[in-house]
Amino acid sequence: MKTMKGKTAKRAKKERKTAKQAHAVRSKTARAHIAEGTRLFALAGRSTKSQFIKVYRPQGPKMTWEQRAKAGVDAKHFQSALAAKGGA
Repeated sequence: MKTMKGKTAKRAKKERKTAKQAHAVRSKTARAHIAEGTRLFALAGRSTKSQFIKVYRPQGPKMTWEQRAKAGVDAKHFQSALAAKGGA
């Protein structure tokens, strides 16, 4: 009877290697932008897609935080705008 132990170990090693390669491909600037977006998302209260739609209309989830701020509600004031729209 053959075991799959060797093949699974090879597959796991390959997956780890590709994850490391993906990390190395991103520039420091790109990683900084991702970190800033994550920070603003946390500042806004880790809102759901439906909450973004309530405040920013259907384009809300596709917008960047800079675009959302230009639309009138920045990350800092997102929860108060959501409450005003009747969201949770």
